[in-house]
Amino acid sequence: MDATAADEVVEICRDLLRIDTTNTGDPRTTVGERTAAEYVAERLDEVGIASELFESAPRRANLVARIPGADRSRGALLLHGHLDVVPADASEWSVHPFSGAERDGYLWGRGAIDMKDFDAMMLAVVRQWRRTGVTPPRDIVLCFTADEEAGMEYGSQWLVREHADLFTGCTEAIGEVGGFSYTVNDDLRLYLVETAEKGLDWLRLHARGRPGHGSFVHDDNAVTALAEAVARVGRHRFPMVVTPTVAAFLEQVSDAFGIELDPAEPEVAIAKLGPIANLIGATLRNTANPTRLDAGYKDNVIPGRASATIDCRTLPGQAEAFLEQLREVIGPDIEIEHISQQGAVETGFDGALVDAMAAALRAEDPGARAVPYMLSGGTDAKAFHTLGIRCFGFAPLRLPADLNFSALFHGVDERVPVEGLQFGVRVLDRLLQTS
Repeated sequence: MDATAADEVVEICRDLLRIDTTNTGDPRTTVGERTAAEYVAERLDEVGIASELFESAPRRANLVARIPGADRSRGALLLHGHLDVVPADASEWSVHPFSGAERDGYLWGRGAIDMKDFDAMMLAVVRQWRRTGVTPPRDIVLCFTADEEAGMEYGSQWLVREHADLFTGCTEAIGEVGGFSYTVNDDLRLYLVETAEKGLDWLRLHARGRPGHGSFVHDDNAVTALAEAVARVGRHRFPMVVTPTVAAFLEQVSDAFGIELDPAEPEVAIAKLGPIANLIGATLRNTANPTRLDAGYKDNVIPGRASATIDCRTLPGQAEAFLEQLREVIGPDIEIEHISQQGAVETGFDGALVDAMAAALRAEDPGARAVPYMLSGGTDAKAFHTLGIRCFGFAPLRLPADLNFSALFHGVDERVPVEGLQFGVRVLDRLLQTS
């Protein structure tokens, strides 16, 4: 008997986890993206699905395939997932991060939830379709990208810039960090569907001063000026702004927990969410976090320049106001350099695709309630959104109630529940056959 998608998804996810696709942010040391893309191409070719590899740079491979639908006049649906992962230090893990070990009902490995689980779901579903003769209602475009974890310059951003024709006709897209469950009680689970994500602005701050000998009294020290500015940024809390997506989410949380929502203190409702409170709380305001410092070249020399990197995430419609607020915090004498800037993404929680998501979840989990939310980070949706594609995060997973899911992203001992993977592939199959 042929394997079902639910059978295959575990095998495919394990295979992908065993391919080290570490993205260090430096093309000289980033590995495995071409190997993983070739694996995907082979699994598609086995069932007669043609695909094409596109290299943005040596070994930085992206893959795209189009599966014709029954009604080719309809807008196509883009399914996208990245193949790269962030680095992992094996000494910190309970298992080797590229072992794909199965233990305690989980598959363990770097990328298990970010996002080789959804990559595996996509492959398992379309392979099952070919074996059983299923034709989707509309064209499905599969896209597996490189470099999502380091700004997307060699992945989705490059594809959109150089090969936009690959996405002709795509009106909607589904990607990562959405569709996962949060257990309210035995009879109710909220499934968070990403309809928005904050903008990204990586900045470098530069302070300049008078260089000199480290033994002198010195009142124009670039390191001191930078340190003071960075400390102000790190301690500052920007004003709270409740966007439409966050407002809709808070209403659902208040209803689910039976608490009255105070618009002036939404943190009260968010505090009820326990482990994912940090993920949601970061969507109430713009944020700026210092991440790197660089100054000096000798212990007894006061340098003439000092620099710091700040990871800034902005709410939809807040980018300009945020920069004005940041300038007030750091002061007038610090230079601001933009390293990478990508806008926020937001769409409504409505339409036939959203209805189909909710229905597919309920079919597999009668206690499911789909709710919109905003992601505090970023995904390849930032690139595809620029093509006018309506983007959602929906990689469905039913999670154990006691799993601290958000802590696994880029964390130690990243893992995905096997039953959750199998649940997800069933939901995705239902969704794609009915939307």
